[in-house]
Amino acid sequence: MPLALLALAISAYAIGTTEFVVVGLLPTVATDLNVSLPMAGMVVSVYALGVTFGAPVLTALTGRLRRKPLLLGLMGVFVAGNLLAGVSPNYETLLAARVLSAFAHGVFFSVGATIAADLVPEDKRASAIAMMFSGLTIAIVTGVPMGTWIGQHFGWRATFLAVSALGVIGALGVAALVPAKLSQPPAAGLGTQVRVLAKPRLLLAFAITALGYGGTFVAFTYLAPILETITGFSSGTVSLVLVLYGAAIAVGNMVGGRAMRESG
Repeated sequence: MPLALLALAISAYAIGTTEFVVVGLLPTVATDLNVSLPMAGMVVSVYALGVTFGAPVLTALTGRLRRKPLLLGLMGVFVAGNLLAGVSPNYETLLAARVLSAFAHGVFFSVGATIAADLVPEDKRASAIAMMFSGLTIAIVTGVPMGTWIGQHFGWRATFLAVSALGVIGALGVAALVPAKLSQPPAAGLGTQVRVLAKPRLLLAFAITALGYGGTFVAFTYLAPILETITGFSSGTVSLVLVLYGAAIAVGNMVGGRAMRESG
């Protein structure tokens, strides 16, 4: 596999970490910024909304740009958003920083997947895309618990600064390893993306995904306060629980993928 896939995986690792790491830090963020836990939970919600609404709009607006410069620009936005979060003096600035980071998220994975597929022969494209997305899975297993530990010992702002450093590493890897000459697929306009919603089978798949992840992440968002105030775990144990949670996701993905291959 080309080394460029490693750069994409590192970038995906950084993005996956910043998406979920705040979950383990909600009590710390709420206390430090003097807001309630539900208000602190909005830090997760605005990120999700930024991905949901930002991805299709930005994909349509940037569809004609060359993919390597676009990817580097997205990583620049991601780093800027996390740097802003790392120096946020108040709750409102943190929310704005999370939205800025989220804008890079959805477009990165759509562009990154096409680049990963373009780097290898046709028969290895699925493996290349899976390698890039492995960064997201590994982030849940290691990045989120480590980020939580950093936030609990050095302050939650230090976590976002560390994630921004990961983003810089990913961007440098993309700049050095991803080739400049990549195929340029036709740009998909916003209307084309909206027309996809008219297909019943895709709507069913979207609904299953939304309900499944929605149900999971409602509880996951408030996992740290649930563990600390209801279950009675110490704040230090939250990191361990997050490791176990991430490991369970990784195992489930592997088992599910193998089952799909065998049934196919």
